[in-house]
Amino acid sequence: MIFCETRLKGAFIIELEPIADARGFFARTWCQREFAAHGLKSRFVQCNISYNKKKGTLRGMHYQIAPHAEAKVVRCTRGAIYDVIIDLRPDSLTFKQWLAVELTADNRRMLYIPEEFAHGFQTLEDDTEVFYQMSEFYHPECARGVRWDDEAFGIEWQGEIPIISENDRSYRPLTNLLGNR
Repeated sequence: MIFCETRLKGAFIIELEPIADARGFFARTWCQREFAAHGLKSRFVQCNISYNKKKGTLRGMHYQIAPHAEAKVVRCTRGAIYDVIIDLRPDSLTFKQWLAVELTADNRRMLYIPEEFAHGFQTLEDDTEVFYQMSEFYHPECARGVRWDDEAFGIEWQGEIPIISENDRSYRPLTNLLGNR
């Protein structure tokens, strides 16, 4: 695996290193030692899958607070997504900055998302599946979100967003959660 740190410290794009032959290829998608060597969470307790019927579906921007803050590894296993993360660490030099990465079944990239980052995505194709590895169990009392269209972030989504849940629409702007920082 090739770990490429992004401009948001602690977030990594992870590329596979396929070993190919006439049959196809083989590649490692997870190695506890390699993750730990890069200072990343290397213990995952839960895996999730998200199936999305329609292009333009938006899910996010979600995170969990302490004591159950979670790191995630996200990969698109079918279709394509515009994957977005936001640094919500108040003491970070990149606080409130966002980053987007296109994850597709074809490029097989993964995104490592540290604790205290909000995460969401927009589907770029119909019938898209997303696979998550989580460092923490889901705790509904710690589940939070920020608005996907909050001006505090200025995320540039890819075209129209026809499908978003009422729950995700109900998130408040960041300034209501953290005050003016």
